[in-house]
Amino acid sequence: MAPVAMSAAARSIAGAKPLSFWLDDPGRPEALPALTGDEHCDLLVIGAGYSGLWTALLAKEREPERDVVLIEGRETGWAASGRNGGFCAASLTHGLPNGLERWPDEIEKLEELGARNLDAIEEAVARYGIDCEFERTGEIDVATQPHQLEELREWHQELERRGFGGVEFLDGEALRAHVDSPTFLGGLWDRRGVAMLHPAKLAWGLKQACLDLGVRIYEHTRGLELARTGTGMAVRTPGGRVLARRVALGTNIFPSLVKRVRPYTVPVYDYALMTEPLTEEQLAAIGWQNRQGLGDSANQFHYFRLSADNRVLWGGYDAIYPYGGRLSAALDQRPETFLKLAGQFFECFPQLAGVRFTHAWGGAIDTCSRFSAFFGTAHQGRVAYAAGYTGLGVGATRFGAEVMLDLLAGEETERTALEMVRGKPMPFPPEPFAWAGIELTKRSLARADENGGHRNLWLRTMDRLGLGFDS
Repeated sequence: MAPVAMSAAARSIAGAKPLSFWLDDPGRPEALPALTGDEHCDLLVIGAGYSGLWTALLAKEREPERDVVLIEGRETGWAASGRNGGFCAASLTHGLPNGLERWPDEIEKLEELGARNLDAIEEAVARYGIDCEFERTGEIDVATQPHQLEELREWHQELERRGFGGVEFLDGEALRAHVDSPTFLGGLWDRRGVAMLHPAKLAWGLKQACLDLGVRIYEHTRGLELARTGTGMAVRTPGGRVLARRVALGTNIFPSLVKRVRPYTVPVYDYALMTEPLTEEQLAAIGWQNRQGLGDSANQFHYFRLSADNRVLWGGYDAIYPYGGRLSAALDQRPETFLKLAGQFFECFPQLAGVRFTHAWGGAIDTCSRFSAFFGTAHQGRVAYAAGYTGLGVGATRFGAEVMLDLLAGEETERTALEMVRGKPMPFPPEPFAWAGIELTKRSLARADENGGHRNLWLRTMDRLGLGFDS
């Protein structure tokens, strides 16, 4: 970055609040009391992010008389569910290309289930009156390099050949009529497969819906230890314990109470900026007419979208794996990444020179080696878990909740019959091999972006093993 551009980028982030824009909201609900003493229930759900909230809600919808307790170590939606970009995608497989690569024989079913899942989220938002700024505007995959444009064109042809509709190819002129950037060469617009929403308000709305259905929620209540007791399970917490017939784990990136699950995920820190609200003149300068979400097609990609009050969220690019997989609040802030993101924002939208960023934040994503969720049970079917969403959990966690409830019920359903549900990803190796492998992969991806998309021997080997990180 040139010194002048770096100076402008630094000014743009000066004074930005070091917290998620979504969580910095006057409508944020008060925390509920922590658990003290013993609780008894039919189903205990651990974790009040999307995964746990959907599980508790759907459990009550399936069986209104079921006694459900939900515990959360901090506050509802405070982690990934309150820090993401608010892209709610239909895909259950981290995108159709990843799904086709891994489960070609059942991809049509996976796409059908994903579309139904997104429809069900939209219906639930309306049914429970959840004011989460839900807009089904779709998403555009943007090409900013010639090789990316050719890849998008070929992929569009492949989609049409396979009968996957609803995706429109946009050449450079057509794309810039939707959103104007001098870096845009073309794109693919998925019209119905993605919705934009306010992620924290979705979590808070699901919390209230759970309470209204009779779920008992305890916040600032960590699940410390899981053990069998009689015909059920006991979970120890700092102030007591919960005795439950069944347990669903929605803890995602945090260490699983089923220890054998831990090697299957690693934390990757993602970062984002939020601008001040754009004026009408600034919005007109970039011509963002239809409010779609956007993401560029590089290996190290950006995602960006408009908020309800016409701020631009700009995130992605850097994906930071901390050695040893450690989780720390200190990693939520990374000034060098924020400076880099700000500079890249103004390269994309030079028309917005002088715009300031009001918020800068980060958070951990639970990543697994197949980039989409995996599922399982423990303790002879009394405990179910889902994890590994790799950044597309806003929508897919509802599907994961359905899977966990199916597994706990011992039911054979169209979900539990899926190879995706029955199989597991490859676990990550111990340190220092995990860090070395991830770092080598990231550097190779960066070089591929600089070299016309050419993937080196390491990436080609990872691709053959099903470990070719693409985000």
